[in-house]
Amino acid sequence: MMNKKVAQILNEIADLLEVKGEDFKPRAYRKAARKIASMKGDITVYHEEGTLREIEGVGKAIEGKIEEMIETGSIEYLEELKEELPSGLIEVMGVPDIGPKSAKKLYEELEVVDLDTLKEEAESGNIRELKGFGEKTESKILKGIEMLEDISGRHLLDEVIPVAEKLIGYLEPKAERIEKAGSLRRWRETIGDIDILATGDSDELMDAFTLYEDVEEVIVKGETKTSVRLRGGIQADLRVVDEDSFGSALQYFTGAKEHNVPLRQIAIDRGYKLNEYGLFKKKDDEKIAGRVEEEIYQKLGLKWIPPELRENRGEIEAAGQDELPELLGWNEIKGDLQAHSDWSDGHNTVFQVAEEAQNRGYEYIALTDHSQSLTVAGGLSREEMMEREKEIEKVNEELEINVLSGIEVDIKKDGSLDMDPKTLEGLDIVLGAIHSNFRMDEEQQTERIKKAFKTGLIDIFAHPTGRKIGEREGYEFNIMEIIKCAKENDVILEINASPQRLDLDSLNARNAKEQGVLISLGTDAHGLNHLDYMRYGVATARRAWLESKDVVNTRSYDDLIKILRGG
Repeated sequence: MMNKKVAQILNEIADLLEVKGEDFKPRAYRKAARKIASMKGDITVYHEEGTLREIEGVGKAIEGKIEEMIETGSIEYLEELKEELPSGLIEVMGVPDIGPKSAKKLYEELEVVDLDTLKEEAESGNIRELKGFGEKTESKILKGIEMLEDISGRHLLDEVIPVAEKLIGYLEPKAERIEKAGSLRRWRETIGDIDILATGDSDELMDAFTLYEDVEEVIVKGETKTSVRLRGGIQADLRVVDEDSFGSALQYFTGAKEHNVPLRQIAIDRGYKLNEYGLFKKKDDEKIAGRVEEEIYQKLGLKWIPPELRENRGEIEAAGQDELPELLGWNEIKGDLQAHSDWSDGHNTVFQVAEEAQNRGYEYIALTDHSQSLTVAGGLSREEMMEREKEIEKVNEELEINVLSGIEVDIKKDGSLDMDPKTLEGLDIVLGAIHSNFRMDEEQQTERIKKAFKTGLIDIFAHPTGRKIGEREGYEFNIMEIIKCAKENDVILEINASPQRLDLDSLNARNAKEQGVLISLGTDAHGLNHLDYMRYGVATARRAWLESKDVVNTRSYDDLIKILRGG
């Protein structure tokens, strides 16, 4: 959590320096931020050991600012920059298509100082009049603001899950039963608050909760519910319930409203009433279920529904007909099918990536560094690919894991691939991806992707929609046409497990499953700690109703190779 916070602050400094017109300094801050964000080790340990300067990109000046951030929670230099420039410009730069240069122009020419003034100028049609913007950009800005408003106050999974797990681990010895609830238990893409349910001594639990080391503010403390704000701005709510009502409370506080409302209607139709305290006979208020979730569903004539499915997407009907899927298991993944090494924009050697994957119990990992045209990511030429191949062969001899030699090849604007067919055919695995020309219209973008699929050279289509949650919407294309084309050309579609992407999302991944298209899970790792992201990909797959048979990297290495070779 601290690594990500420090990286975020360093990037904010870089943004404001760039708005000021600085050149070298922003690059230095961004380089350090990228490295810190991808590190496996905790940056606070580097601080305690006095080894911050050993981190690539951290010089004397940045070292001092990191120390200040860790020790005080803020950086005076950033506050000084915010005094020179409106602090709201950081939010403005969070809108897709607005970088530091655009923000500077909007500030100087239209006096845009925050999201409110940006929205006002866009709705008034003033932004389109600026040189370099235009009507289309103005429209995208308005859509970007709407996207940010939708996720306001929400956090990505990797910002919340580790925090919640640490907090629950702290409370667990003091509780008789304890479980996360809400959207956190459903593994939604973004989380508002951490909801925790527990049974046990209320006074002891509430005291422990408010005294937790990461609590910054106690919002309200009560006998049955206490709310706190944690470091990093996340709110956490603890509810203590009776043992006899734990199951019904867990069901009530887990399901989306769209799931719970029809469930309560089923209860009414059966002569019951259902609430957080239990399931009761309507005629005499006799309690017939509530201790465990399973008995609530059983009394309503339903199979127990996994939390990830509780969104009213057909799960209630399926549970009533005993047709729920046997969801992909958390430990069924046998390898990671997208990872990057220091041959392109990863931060670790081939050996380090492979060794880490082996330590996690994987049978295989695919090294999918970028292809040559993505120069910003250090894309590989054919010659560099051949050199990397030697390193992969050596690692395969030294370690027990199987390292697949692969590439994340760019799909060009015309649908051709950024590497010659002979080179691609010689690789173990080829991921096709779009990293440019996002603004093509829907028909052109669809044809571009279909043309790439029809080359017969792509095994997996990586992060298919190109979205980044809270940063940009995906490019426009006909997803159902692409799913159909993927089926016709044996292209596997990826769920990119990076919590910033989770792309395909659960709805489109389910559409792919229903059309018989295989799914792969890849962390898109650029640092060793990014391999942790696999569980977010598994969660998305479970939300998509995927079973083991739907996911290609549940296969053994030998079976995977057969699939990749068209067997």
